[in-house]
Parts: sequence; structure tokens; C-alpha cells
Amino acid sequence: METYNLMPWPSEIREHTTRLVVDSELTISINGNSKGRVYTAATKFLRRLSGRTGVFLDKGFPVENVQGTIQISFDKVSNLTIETDESYSLEIKQDYVLIKAKTDVGAMRALETLLQMVTSNETQYYFPGLSINDQPRFVWRGLMIDVARHFQPVDVLKRNLDAMASVKMNVFHWHLIDDQGFRIESKVFPELTELASDGLFYTQEQIKDVVAYANKLGIRVVPEFDVPGHASAILTAFPELGSKPGYVYEVERYSGVFDPTLDPTNDKTYMFLERLFTEMTPLFPDAYFHIGGDENEGKHWDENEQIQKFKQKHNLKTNHDLQTYFNIKLEVILNKLGKKLMGWDEIMTENMPTTAVIHSWRGENEGFSKGETLIAAAKSGYNTVLSDGFYIDRMQSVVEHYSVEPIGDAKLTAEERKRILGGEVTMWSELVTPLTIDSRIWPRTAAIAERFWSPKEVNDVDLMLPRLDEVSFRLEELGITHLKNRDVILRMMTNNQNIQPLIELLNICEPLEIYTRNEGGTEYKTYSPFTLFADACVADAADKFVFNQRVQAFVVNPSDASKQSLMVWLHTWEKNHQELMQIKNAPNVQPLLPLSESLSETASLLAKILNDKQVSQKQLGELKALMQALKKPYVDVELVIAEDLEKLVLFSEQNYSRK
Repeated sequence: METYNLMPWPSEIREHTTRLVVDSELTISINGNSKGRVYTAATKFLRRLSGRTGVFLDKGFPVENVQGTIQISFDKVSNLTIETDESYSLEIKQDYVLIKAKTDVGAMRALETLLQMVTSNETQYYFPGLSINDQPRFVWRGLMIDVARHFQPVDVLKRNLDAMASVKMNVFHWHLIDDQGFRIESKVFPELTELASDGLFYTQEQIKDVVAYANKLGIRVVPEFDVPGHASAILTAFPELGSKPGYVYEVERYSGVFDPTLDPTNDKTYMFLERLFTEMTPLFPDAYFHIGGDENEGKHWDENEQIQKFKQKHNLKTNHDLQTYFNIKLEVILNKLGKKLMGWDEIMTENMPTTAVIHSWRGENEGFSKGETLIAAAKSGYNTVLSDGFYIDRMQSVVEHYSVEPIGDAKLTAEERKRILGGEVTMWSELVTPLTIDSRIWPRTAAIAERFWSPKEVNDVDLMLPRLDEVSFRLEELGITHLKNRDVILRMMTNNQNIQPLIELLNICEPLEIYTRNEGGTEYKTYSPFTLFADACVADAADKFVFNQRVQAFVVNPSDASKQSLMVWLHTWEKNHQELMQIKNAPNVQPLLPLSESLSETASLLAKILNDKQVSQKQLGELKALMQALKKPYVDVELVIAEDLEKLVLFSEQNYSRK
């Protein structure tokens, strides 16, 4: 059963002995609203199918008044809410495919599953005989993209929406405002983009276009206007709304948490936000509106005498109480506009109404246990969404993210469980540009999408990784650039010389994890270069898992066969340094040479020792010194096979030392 490259894995799947061959006679028929979302999805399906198979389809396009090879039926068109039924059944017979769903969105999810089923032998492509019944585990399966720190053009968003739909994600959380930019056109307050966007923002027509595009894919769009903190951009345009009189506000160029904060004691703040939200909410039909509310340390509040007097007058003992006062005012405004307030978990305080949705993000790195704020929110009566564990900008392995169980071991009542709506992957953009963002989102997000959709029991990493390889390759079909842009960056680094030596190194290097690449947010800023070796590297280096398996196999059973499988790698790395040295007049390659040289020397020594089956104390001393060099960061990357090389050094010391 694990041979199918399905992701997310369906709830229920049964095999038959039949198969349906993909040939020129294949057609699609739709029993339902034939000109809506499913029609669009069906025509895209046919284009992708013919592209994959090379089959010249004769008619193909949704045929009317006859039964097609692929027969789609659904009961109603969804308005896209958290109540949308996305379940479906899929039956593949010898002569036809039958898709049934309660909504058009369910039918679209079935088409994505069917496309993932395309299989081939030497002579033909076919769909294997299967029966599938499927439905999502969680109703909220999102991806947040931050466009404030680095602006992402519309085409970047659309290709990522296509990718989201391909793995059955259904919420695009659009983080539009932060200290580094205000990214949406306001006709009421044009100063916001004139003074605080660097000219990089979406027009209202572009916003409508993206929302409509997402809707066609069965994806809801939830905007985020982050207040009262993260407000440098807003206050650059409207300093009179700030909490520190006389402070010179500027669009922030660095990353991190900054002091500029809206003044929650100023009536003009609420007048401004009500006018702004009144203009913006019609652009986003979804019921939910995210106000951020995170990382406000209240420093400027503490320094403002008038704000301190206001707190005393209204019996607001802490800045959390003051922010709750602010949030409640915003909830009233948003409710009047027909929206439900959503915010990061800092908004969850004693007096915050349970009508708010809590977005849980703080975890072990912020002093909380895993899932603590999520469970607390559910038990306190709030609907809640989880992002703790799914911060993909931290550049952790897919294994880390896939191993996160959204609910954990918490004991919840049925009502409390229902309040956990699902989860969101978060792509903060301090260190990404349109050139690199896809490689930071994909393919890891596909694996996380499986944890959001599939049953809890679908969590085996070893079964996931091979399927993820296939999904990763297929994402290129949708325009995702995570694979090809690696070579674009490497060609830029070498001034279009031979990039293969860099690829060999890149396949065993990863960017530094958990923000250590940009400690304190001070190394990189808005217009720093993001075309360096670390930007070409990805979170799961291509050769990491395989080399680890080879080393483990050798250490357990040091046979000639297991030794030879290691020798291939060692000889490659030994020679690669000389190839890298052939790249001339490329300053950005030079910082990698010490790492490459140490790796080459280590590989050469280990190859000799494994061949001779003996090691001298001098050689061990050299190896241990080399290992210290290899475990250090180089140009914001780490050599992820260093521990495996160290295992070989230890094995040599224990088994081949001269007496």
C-alpha cells in the first residue's frame, strides 16, 4: 500500500486488481454546477494529466450530457467556511472513475488525489484500481505568508496557492503589515503606501484578484493587519497615533521586535482603525480578520506618563490588561463589520471574549511547553489554531515538523476538541525573497499538510520521506521554483562557471537553524543579498538521510559491500575540493574553501583508514582536529554530515587502532 505517492494519505483506501489506462479517449463529465470551481479544476487537471503522460487527449474537456471517463458528481457549491464539507469518495474501475462529494470543494480534493495516482509501466500510463473514502482531520489547514518583511509579487502568491490546493490546504493567511512595510493600497489613507511601502504593495484590484483566485481553488483568505505592536510602518505615515510623543518613526530595515506601538488611549487610534478596517474588510469575504497582537513589550507605553495615568484610571494593572482593552475595542469594530477577530496567543487574557480565535504560536523557544497555549485556549472556550511546531522559516528538518502531533496527549472533551480548528504553517519573510521563498515553503509544507488532513495514525517518517520526494518533484508542474532556483543562485555565485562542485557541497549543507543565521536580526536587513550559498541550501540537504543510513549500515555490519557504498561518497568529497578550486574570479565562493578543504582532507584520511583497516594515533589526532573544523558554521551554513563522519572516526578508533 505504501507504494502510492499520495500526500496527504487518505482516511481509507482499498485496492482492486483492475486499472484504467490513460489514453486519447479520456474525458471528464460533471454532474453539478458545470461552470464553477469544479469546471476550472477539471480543465487544469486535464492540462496537468496530458503534461505528465504525453497523451494527446481528443476531447478531454468537461463533456456535457454524456458520462465521461472521469465522472464527477457533487451536491452543492460551498461558500467556503469552516463548516465546508471536503469529504469525497473516489472509485477507479477498469473503464471509468467515479468521484462523489457533498460539495464542489470535496470533488476538487478528489481530483488532486486522482492526479497523484497516475502510474506508468514501460508502455503506458494508468490509474491503479482503488477505492478511496477520505475527509480531513482538521477544518483549518493553512499557510501564512508574510509579505511585509520582503514583498512577494502576485505571481509568487498564485503559484503557492496552486501548490497549497495540490496538498489539500484550505486557508491562505496573508500577513500584510509589519514594521518593514504596509503592503496594501488604501484609498482612504494613501499616505500608508506613499510613505511606508517603498512602492511595493498590492492594489485593491490585485487583492481582489488573489482572493478570487484562491476561492476558485477552495482556499479561504484571512488577512492580517498587525496591531498595536509591529507598527513602525503605520506610524511612519501617522506618527500622531504613536505612544511616544516626539519619536521619529521610520520604516524598519532590520528584523526583530521593535518598540513603536499604537497608542490605545488615544481615541484617534480607534477612529483611524475603524476607517481603515471599513475600507479593507470588503476586500476579504472570509469571516475571520487577524489583528496580530503579538510581541508587544509595551516599552513606549511604560515611558508615556499619560498612558500610565490612563491605566490607573481604568484599573488596568498590566500592559496585557491595556492590550486587552485595545483588543476588545477592535472586536467591537470588526463585529460591526461582520468579522470575527483572530489574533496571536498573546491576546488570550482573562477578560478577552471567547468569540475571538486564538492563534497559538508560542512554544518551547518562548518558555511554554509544546501545545500549551493551544490546549489552554480550547479549554478556556476559544476556537484555536496551532502554529507552534510549524514555523518553517526556522529551517528545521521536515522530520521535526512531521513529528509534531497537533493535539498531543491532552485529555479533551468532544466540545474542547472541536474548538481546535487545525493548524497553520508560518513563512516569515525576514530571510526570503521571491527567488528563494518557494524553497523555504516546499516541500516541507506538503508533509505538514498531511498531519493536518490525514488521520492521527499517519505519522511514520520512513513512509513519508519517499512520498515527499515524489510530491516535491511534481510541485514544479505548478510553477514552484524550489528546485530550479538553486542552480540560478549557484550560477550567480560562480558568474556562470561550473556549478557541480557547489552542488556536491550544497547536498550536505543546510542553513543555520532557528534564527541563528541572523542572530538578533542585525546581520541581514531589507536590501541585504539573499543570493548566497546559504540561500541555495535547503532545510533537508539532499544527501543527508542517505549518507546517514550508509554510515549506520557500515557501523553495524562493516562488510566489504557496506564499506564500498561509503567509499563512493568519500572519494567524491575528496576530489570535489580540487574541482571547486577551478572556479575563478568568484568572490562569493571563496569563503567556502576552508570548509571544502577540511572535508576533502577528512574524506581522504577516512578512505585510507577504511581500506587499510588500521589507524595511527597521528591520523586520529588529525581527524579529530578536522572534525572540530567541520562542526563549525561556515557562511551561515552547517555541514550536516559532520556527526556521521565523526561516527566513522570513532568506529576507526575503536576497531582499527594500532596496538
